[in-house]
Amino acid sequence: MTPSHPAALHRSRRASELTALADATTPVDVVVIGGGITGAGIALDAATRGLHTVLVESRDLAFGTSRWSSKLVHGGLRYLATGNVGIARRSSVERGILMTRTAPHLVRALPQLVPLLPSMGRFERGLVRTGFLAGDALRIAARTPSTVLPRSRRVDAATVADMSPTVRRDGLDGGYLAHDGQLVDDARLVVAVARTAARYGAKILTRVRASDATGTSVRLTDELSGESFELGARTVINATGVWAGEVDESISLRPSRGTHLVFDAATFGNPTAALTVPIPGETNRFVFVMPEQLGRVYLGLTDEEAPGPVPDVPTPTDSEIGFLLDTINTALATEVTRADVTGAFAGLRPLIDTGEGHTADVSRDHAVLEAPSGLISVVGGKLTEYRYMAEDTLDRAIALRGLDARACRTRSLPLVGAPAHAAEARSLAGLPASLVARYGTEARTVLESATCERPDERVADGIDVTRAEFEFAVTDEGALDASDILDRRTRIGLVAADRARAEEVAAEFVAASPR
Repeated sequence: MTPSHPAALHRSRRASELTALADATTPVDVVVIGGGITGAGIALDAATRGLHTVLVESRDLAFGTSRWSSKLVHGGLRYLATGNVGIARRSSVERGILMTRTAPHLVRALPQLVPLLPSMGRFERGLVRTGFLAGDALRIAARTPSTVLPRSRRVDAATVADMSPTVRRDGLDGGYLAHDGQLVDDARLVVAVARTAARYGAKILTRVRASDATGTSVRLTDELSGESFELGARTVINATGVWAGEVDESISLRPSRGTHLVFDAATFGNPTAALTVPIPGETNRFVFVMPEQLGRVYLGLTDEEAPGPVPDVPTPTDSEIGFLLDTINTALATEVTRADVTGAFAGLRPLIDTGEGHTADVSRDHAVLEAPSGLISVVGGKLTEYRYMAEDTLDRAIALRGLDARACRTRSLPLVGAPAHAAEARSLAGLPASLVARYGTEARTVLESATCERPDERVADGIDVTRAEFEFAVTDEGALDASDILDRRTRIGLVAADRARAEEVAAEFVAASPR
């Protein structure tokens, strides 16, 4: 049975909303092109301001850069080190909003451990310690309590070895420990933001391609049926990330590629902290081994120029893989090799082209641009600041178009799954921890609303994702095919062998969904 509650995204809702738009005789208030974190954030902001909002995405939610991040909600420390005080401050504030108000179920404190090995000199140690203290200051300034993000400290060698069991022991002189925010998954954040927007009336339409976009209209094509129509709007916003130049040819971006490798967590001794290792010759860049869901760790990340046409799915280069392995092995007792790698992924950062310097030094700030046609585009930025970027973009659009809208509400608006109070969080006791981590207060609903056989059974041996979760992806989270389920609603597909084992079950639920 297809759910009818306001946050549910499914095939039937998509069809009815497309029909209503095709038949509409009056313009909508806002059309957002792009279903990544920026577009979803704009749709949520617009809908909660009382604007008639439509989001269209030619593929799936979080299809692009938004699913290829490090899954970190950064406090801005790196940007402070490079003099970008504004970004550092905003990042810390936005991290606190996510962790304490809007998405505490999806973001938690991640211990970050820098081992003090003989290769790190006194100067480098001083830089790390100073940086961590600056991070504490940012947290305090953002009013994020230490109960949410503990203050940094030095720990002894035994603690380092306990938290990161494969770290090199010879000459180990303890470590510096700090905390940052970690998403259970970036694609799940996008889905949660989009579903919250839907709860407030936004139309969230995937597999719908936008073309001929101007400031007041856009042609929409249903990629499933091939049908096309023109939709009028009071404002159209281009939030397509690295594809922004394809919607507005006047935009010039300079994408950079960030690559991560995927390992079984056992390869690194099932660490409980992110092993953080300085890149030789760099003063403020590190590689990380981060514990993740599904019994995995991610090793990342790179920052390499990525010129040329933008691919649908970027691929890591051989040199990037070698760089990550070489760097992390400087801190390990036993080397990891290419044979240990179970998967890899790469994402393209939509950096604004300044024409100068290495991409690692290009500002991560965003820009809101208006084309001669009136089309508004937002480019650049970073995942942590998605809410702020959305607010800034909507403020500009409202001012330029004279829209009648309420004030922004998203600073304190919980996303679907966020507990409203402590008692609601306690009510989840007894449910699988992995389920609660992915769905928050919706975890019980995922199981209890399932109509499939054996809802609590895993979709494959060794993968802690249940059949009920696959059903929920189709009935509530807008998944239209097996790839949506495997590659974005869950991240099973990051490991090809796991994907193959779960693919048949995913296809079963897609086939059972109403057409």
